[in-house]
Order: sequence, then structure tokens, then C-alpha cells
Amino acid sequence: MTLTPKRANILIPAALILLALVPSLAGIARLADLSTGQPSAASARFFAAPLPVVLHILGATLFGMLGALQFAPSLRRRNRWHRIAGRFVVPAGLLAALSGMWMTLTYPWANADGVAVYLARLIFGAGMALSLVLGVTSILRGRVAAHRAWMLRGYAIGMAAGTQVFTHLPYYLLIGQPGEGPRAVMMISAWVINLAVAEALIRRPAPHLRIAAHIQPTWRPTRQA
Repeated sequence: MTLTPKRANILIPAALILLALVPSLAGIARLADLSTGQPSAASARFFAAPLPVVLHILGATLFGMLGALQFAPSLRRRNRWHRIAGRFVVPAGLLAALSGMWMTLTYPWANADGVAVYLARLIFGAGMALSLVLGVTSILRGRVAAHRAWMLRGYAIGMAAGTQVFTHLPYYLLIGQPGEGPRAVMMISAWVINLAVAEALIRRPAPHLRIAAHIQPTWRPTRQA
């Protein structure tokens, strides 16, 4: 079923906000836990140096929530909104990506994390940051299609925390606490699923997902003689 513009204005950002809601609420709960001075076992590894996790939660929450609104067609048609919001979305995304890598490098590993998850966090964190940087440089050069593609990839990587809820849930319900191997599969599969969806949208874009297609590029290729 094809979404009408009116439905797309509501359903697309609403679905993305719901996807971001669970990790955002979990992050807020973690901040509240750390603020008590007696954190739970799950938050204890952050207590000695809470700055990276605070920055990560703030950046990821803003990136997920405000970034979702960039997918509403009516808002994208308002050039001023899209550009102003982007000036908050991109720094928030970079903050989330870089602080996430900082956390990976400095904090003790979470339960059932192993080398595969450790490396995946660094690789996808770097990929998210690079995608956002390339998204910005592309639009500055007037390359709207490239801008759209790189921003979709960056957002897809950042939203993997929401998808990981769904990749983990069946295992927790049917089996229980995962070991290192299943944990790695469930974590990495969420990033892969999100990137696969992003690449499908990039290659076969629906009309209501053409981000800022109305913006006239400020750069033109020179005519070859």
C-alpha cells in the first residue's frame, strides 16, 4: 500500500520515534540511576567516569527524535526547517557516535560482550560519524542525492539501538541471557538490518522519501568542451 503524503507526514516519523523511544527511555533511566550515587550493577561500570555515557545518551536521544522529523514530507518541503534542524541533528549524531566509541575504548565490557561486539561498536561508530560528515560535505557541494544517501546511512546506524531491542527480545523470551556468540550475532544483525533498509531506500526511493529534492544545488559541473 502506497502512503499518501498526509499519512507519510504522520506514520514515518512516528514509527522512527517509536523505534528510538526504547533506547532513549533506557538511557534516561540510566542517567537517573547514576544520579542516585548508588548505581545498579548494570550502571556501576559508568560511575567512576560518567561523562561519556551522559554525552552519548543526550546526543543519541536528540539525534533519534529530531532526526525522525526530517523524514516528514511536509517538514522537508520547508527548506528553513530542514536546514535548521540539520544543524542540530548532525552535531547530535556526531556526539553520539564519537562518545559511543569513547565508551567502547574506556569502559569495562558489558556482560556477554566480547571481541566481536567490541570491534563492531568501533567500526559502526566510525561509519556513522563518517556518513554524517560526508552527508554535510555533499550538500555543501550541491550533491543532494549523495547528501540524502549518506544521511540515511548515518541515521540507520544510529537507530540500530532501537532495532537491537527486537533482535534480542526473542532470545531473551525463549532462552534467557545470551552468551558471547549469540550476543554478537544479535548486536551486529541490527546494524546490518538497518543498513540494508537504508540501501534499499537509496536505490529505490519512494517519492515521499526524497529528502530535500526541491533544494537547488549551489554547485554546477562545468560544461566540457
